Amino acid sequence: MSNLGEVVLLECWASPFCMRVKIALAEKGVEYEARTEDLYGGKSDLLLTSNPIYKKVPVLLHNGKPLCESTVIVAYIDETWSSPPLLPASAYGRAQAKFWADFIDKKVFDAGYKIWICKGEVPETAKKDFIEILKQLEGALGEKDFFGGDSFGFLDIILIPLTSWFYSIEKFGGFEVKEECPKFSAWMNRCMQRENVVNALPDPKKVYEFVVRFRKMQGIE
Repeated sequence: MSNLGEVVLLECWASPFCMRVKIALAEKGVEYEARTEDLYGGKSDLLLTSNPIYKKVPVLLHNGKPLCESTVIVAYIDETWSSPPLLPASAYGRAQAKFWADFIDKKVFDAGYKIWICKGEVPETAKKDFIEILKQLEGALGEKDFFGGDSFGFLDIILIPLTSWFYSIEKFGGFEVKEECPKFSAWMNRCMQRENVVNALPDPKKVYEFVVRFRKMQGIE
């Protein structure tokens, strides 16, 4: 497939938001150059000039033009490389997908963060809040295989990378997602059967080691 020009991704291996972009590009068959950013050792000039507002990865450079924020980037990829489509065909379906993407962006990572960053015993309210968010997503999934229906698509790409941090959340929180949210867990397993997902997501135990190092840097043992 034609790349429609040069594609460069500024990324960090542990970022679930970068994983979203990797999966979307792979689903579209787009070749790209990945440039790893050292977020603690000093961000590159290219990152700082490409994303001067947030100074965060991911940044997608398409023919030198920068795009920031992973959900925006995935939607751009879907519009620019039309096949296979990631968003639903109907305007209503696309609007619903964007509503739930916004819900995921506002809720999932932050709720997990409150668990794995916790000093001492994790409050039951933090665990309850996280599980409740997953149960709301189970409601949105319904009886479908994927959030868009029978085929893997936009919302699955937005959500599945965040699950690479679930092992860390479970370890610090003292619970298991498969026990609390079996339907959500079954969806995770379906997504993990896809080569593009497996290739983009790191080993959850490696993410756990990253989280432990981050906690130590913050003075949390």
